[in-house]
Amino acid sequence: MTTASSSRDFVKDDIRLLGRVLGRVIAQQEGEGVYELVESTRRLAFDVAHGDASAEDLLAVFRDLDITKANLVARAFSYFALLANLVEDLADESVPAPVSLRTTFDKLKDSPVTAAQASRVVRDAVVAPVLTAHPTETRRRTVFDTQTRIKKLLQQWHLGGDESDIERELYLRMTLLWQTALIRIARPTLEDEVDVALRYYKLSLLEQIPALNRAVREGLKETFGLQLPEAALMRPGSWIGGDHDGNPFVNADTLTYATSRAAETALKYYEDQLAELERELSLSDRYSSCSTELEQLADAAHNDWESRVDEPYRRAIFGIRARVAATRRHFFGDEAATVAPLTERRRPDLLPASGAAPAEPYEGPAELQHDLDIIDRSLRQHNDDIIAEDRLARLRDAISTFGFHLYTLDMRQNSESFEAVLADIFAAAGLTDDYASLDETARVELLVGELGTPRPLLYPNHAPLGELAEKELGIFRAAAAAVAKFGERSVVHCIIAMTGTVSDILEPMVLLKEVGLTHVDVVPLFETIDDLKAGAHILEELWSLPFYRDYLRARGDVQEVMLGYSDSNKDGGYLQANWSLYDAELELVELCQRHNVELRLAHGRGGAVGRGGGPTYDAILAQPKGAVSGSVRITEQGEVISAKYGAPETARRHLEAFAAGALEASLFDTEPIADPEGSYALMCELSARSGEKYRELIGDPGFIQYFTESTPLHEIGDLNLGSRPAARKQTTAISDLRAIPWVLSWSQSRTNVPGWFGVGTALSGWAGENAACWDKLRELYQTWPFFRAVLSNMAQVMTKAEIALARLYANLVSDQDVADRIYTLIADEFELTREVYLKVTGNADLTAENQRQARSLKRRYPYLLPLNAVQLELLRRYRAGDDSFLVSKTIQVTMNGLATALRNAG
Repeated sequence: MTTASSSRDFVKDDIRLLGRVLGRVIAQQEGEGVYELVESTRRLAFDVAHGDASAEDLLAVFRDLDITKANLVARAFSYFALLANLVEDLADESVPAPVSLRTTFDKLKDSPVTAAQASRVVRDAVVAPVLTAHPTETRRRTVFDTQTRIKKLLQQWHLGGDESDIERELYLRMTLLWQTALIRIARPTLEDEVDVALRYYKLSLLEQIPALNRAVREGLKETFGLQLPEAALMRPGSWIGGDHDGNPFVNADTLTYATSRAAETALKYYEDQLAELERELSLSDRYSSCSTELEQLADAAHNDWESRVDEPYRRAIFGIRARVAATRRHFFGDEAATVAPLTERRRPDLLPASGAAPAEPYEGPAELQHDLDIIDRSLRQHNDDIIAEDRLARLRDAISTFGFHLYTLDMRQNSESFEAVLADIFAAAGLTDDYASLDETARVELLVGELGTPRPLLYPNHAPLGELAEKELGIFRAAAAAVAKFGERSVVHCIIAMTGTVSDILEPMVLLKEVGLTHVDVVPLFETIDDLKAGAHILEELWSLPFYRDYLRARGDVQEVMLGYSDSNKDGGYLQANWSLYDAELELVELCQRHNVELRLAHGRGGAVGRGGGPTYDAILAQPKGAVSGSVRITEQGEVISAKYGAPETARRHLEAFAAGALEASLFDTEPIADPEGSYALMCELSARSGEKYRELIGDPGFIQYFTESTPLHEIGDLNLGSRPAARKQTTAISDLRAIPWVLSWSQSRTNVPGWFGVGTALSGWAGENAACWDKLRELYQTWPFFRAVLSNMAQVMTKAEIALARLYANLVSDQDVADRIYTLIADEFELTREVYLKVTGNADLTAENQRQARSLKRRYPYLLPLNAVQLELLRRYRAGDDSFLVSKTIQVTMNGLATALRNAG
């Protein structure tokens, strides 16, 4: 497959092949009657798609249908969706990526960017994909592994492999898949989530992130003649095990597990690579030379096996490998076996009586890197550059990228909890009995005073602390232990959710000082519309404190700020949230430039457009000028993690797009606007109009009832998606809902309200009948990447909505007056927004800019509708009192299937 057209042919053929095999499995396992029910449902869904039948006709198929049969239909169409994803991902791998580092460096060659500018950006850059628990991705490892095998079988088929053998094994794999539960019976633990995230390192990231860093350095060398051997542009992060905002299951043990498993994964990878390197570097001193320091390194390994006497490189690598194994034993006990040379493992008679030589653990990754540098220098000194630049270079890049820690684990907690912990500690320390009653000025004075003294707040015999304070201190102490063990980069950030004041930022700094984590950066997270507006002012107040200014100076005058996409969306709707984020960045950039501070932004994006989702490259380039100064951290979550990082090929494409966007946004003016002030003023007005329309919706007295009854919100809480609860606390307030259930609920009912509502009213209300106003909107769409990205992402999510189907979900609402009123409001706004989009963009339909998505949705439509129909019927039964196991589990199957089919849905 080398062209888009041929890949489309393969997609069609692959889906037919897999569908045919899955049909055989269903017929054989469940009987011809069930197979015919699935097939007739599929045909009816096609009729609905073509307008020859209605969604009500499809729903009628499942009215009072035996629950066992309904379950089988739901499973069948969930598997169809899973296989469609597999086929499309495989096809994407064969099509040249539209964005790559090569295209970026080609642009740089033709630009006025100087070598000094490029060097400055890359040397200080931190580009970080930060994996979080992905609670709309419910695939179990068994399912994932089976998909991987099916994908390899399809590749063999494309290359002309034996069709009968391939189809036979496909039949075998799908038989196994059919009889494997798609979703978990038990809710995953945090430890499960850590392990699942580490799966993606083993699948792709351990190889691809260092490869990307090397490609960046090679591109800089080719383009500018720059030699930056130590530069690691991309350094990954994680929240899993350290994000305790609203997650009662995060504690000291989970943080220790997350950091330890990460370190173990890195060290085991280094051992495996060293074993391969030992096999490969068979250079004999009879035919090649080596440096004196390499000979010394080989002798230091105390490897006296006779077969290695003339192979100094192998002896040296054996010694390094033994020390890495000793390091792993030092960290994790005696799991790592004694290391013997690879050849002698099969010849125990050749082992010396003393066995393998003892080895000392490495103090840190720099010491390991030093030994590998000796090998590298020796090879290059003796004309073996080609050997040095192969596996050895990849291993050295991996160590400079991952160290002994693998990823940086972020700690995150909300400001309210930090305040409660400090109140408890201050009372125990005898400083104040009622910290919560102090005003902001008094709090800041107390906090700054404590931060300026070296004494600890708590001594061994301090007064007892409450449960929350003990737990939080335990987490911080576990972080300190991880840093002492695996290095400072093991834990680098402490994120303060719901930051609203200066004291919110200072409070965790006191806790960090208490446990000795003075290197950890505090990162304010501005999430709500009001907090985004106040963000720059809060920072300016913070920087006016001499103590904090010294603290910042010690960090190279770099201030990291995190922006939240989900709470701002719940606050003001799609357009107002997007503009509030952009406007906050404008103010932060201006503030940082005025105070000569470097801004590093972290973006809390989700998979869905309503949570900041959309193409990463476009999102980065749509940032204001100065907002990406070489550094950007973006959370990766939802089912997009497996889509991006489930295979080496797709991982490389996404990582390159991420890095390319960061480089281009840092070195080019990617936001050229003819009239910035006028455009910003217009966006302020459009934002206000959109927010007003959105608040009309959520302010309706029947809205909560409509939302909770017309969507599977409560049932999502029972779907074992992730370890954390669906809400921060027990409440019916939308503001306290977590982002996943807010967005996922609307996507399940096929309205996708968070990704578009209010835009149509805003743009049409401002432009009215004024042709010049419409021309202005068209101009902004053509020239302003931010505005274009807002509308393009909106169109993407609107294509996945099915407003007519949403009417059937509205029928679930017990008060039909409420249902009619709010459904009409949503449906009318959807149609208006669609019309406005087409008028501004000049496109013929919502999919005009994304034909790949259009084809994908057309293929998936017949699989989506049956899942919605089964879900609707079973929600009706469940709420009528039938809470039997199979009813509730089948609802979960439909939710999983729809999330899979719609992809970035949560």
